[in-house]
Amino acid sequence: MNTPIYVTKRLILRKFTLDDAEHLYEILKDEETCKFLPMYPLKSVDEARRYIQENYISKYDLEGDIFYYAICTNKKNIPIGYIKVSDDESHDLGYCLRKDLWGEGYMTEACLALLKVLRDSSIPYITATHDKNNTRSRGVLEKIGMDYKYSYREMWRPKNFEVIFRMYQLNLRDGVETYTKYLDKYDRVEDDV
Repeated sequence: MNTPIYVTKRLILRKFTLDDAEHLYEILKDEETCKFLPMYPLKSVDEARRYIQENYISKYDLEGDIFYYAICTNKKNIPIGYIKVSDDESHDLGYCLRKDLWGEGYMTEACLALLKVLRDSSIPYITATHDKNNTRSRGVLEKIGMDYKYSYREMWRPKNFEVIFRMYQLNLRDGVETYTKYLDKYDRVEDDV
């Protein structure tokens, strides 16, 4: 089950297992790490185990293109973060990295590796959104070649406060139009960032 999906100079992308719960807990128990994630920090290893089961392992048995991976260093093969593309029509790119590794280029490296996998899939595009205040995420999206499309205001669940999100898109096939479903649900806002 720990078979690499993709290997880079420093990283391995692979499927999660329940044995990864302790490492994922160490990442997701941190408030600063979870600040821009649609979840609260995890409170226990058991909660991390349930999180892996519900959000990763349960997806692996679905048919079609499923891209939900642990990001591991290729020296230890233990999770330092995660990367995924949602299995809905937004094909939303999401990721998280252990806080002590921020600014080292790991997430950009993981995203570029995933893009190589995605180009061989049936997915025509990916989208990504980030809180306007999350400049680190903005930098990753720009480095991997995603194009900013628009900003919108959303009452963010489960944290229940208003956020201005910036929406990016990267087309993997020709002839793909901008994904506008967020504009159908939320108010577009002008964004001077």
